[in-house]
Amino acid sequence: MTQRIRRTAMIAALLPLMLAATRAAPDPAQALAGRYYRQFSDALVNGDKYTGEDIVEIVPVAPNSAYFRIHLDYYNGHTCGISGVATGEGGALVYRDAQKQYGGSTCVLRLQRSGRSLAIDDGGGSCKSYCGARGSLSKVEVPYASKRRIAYLARLRNSAQYRDAVSKWRRKPR
Repeated sequence: MTQRIRRTAMIAALLPLMLAATRAAPDPAQALAGRYYRQFSDALVNGDKYTGEDIVEIVPVAPNSAYFRIHLDYYNGHTCGISGVATGEGGALVYRDAQKQYGGSTCVLRLQRSGRSLAIDDGGGSCKSYCGARGSLSKVEVPYASKRRIAYLARLRNSAQYRDAVSKWRRKPR
């Protein structure tokens, strides 16, 4: 009888740990959803100053999938601009665009939380074709604390950019 009690007590103690281990990882589309924003001083090559801004929008479209739009400003008015629907892989959203290649590599872009930042990385330049001469989607960080709810969600969902990205994603074989 005491062996049965010990076994029951051991199972009761281990059950919460076993349940925690079997729970699915959080959906990155939900976890990262929102608008991230950063302003900074920037300049043109002629010395004129202006305020640059980095904007990232992430909107869930289905479990484990989210529309994203990224606009990044760089020196001398150069920018990066990319949008599409990314799919969750682990704790990241990953976007693949075989139509856009740079140096023979398919564009693969990762968005994920990294400490105090939303990290954006194309693995060393695979999405360079979305950027101007001084722009890059490699090792970009936007403050995670800048994350806000998207107040203009209806307008965003009605944009041609959003509709096109979601339409392409739906036609893609999975």
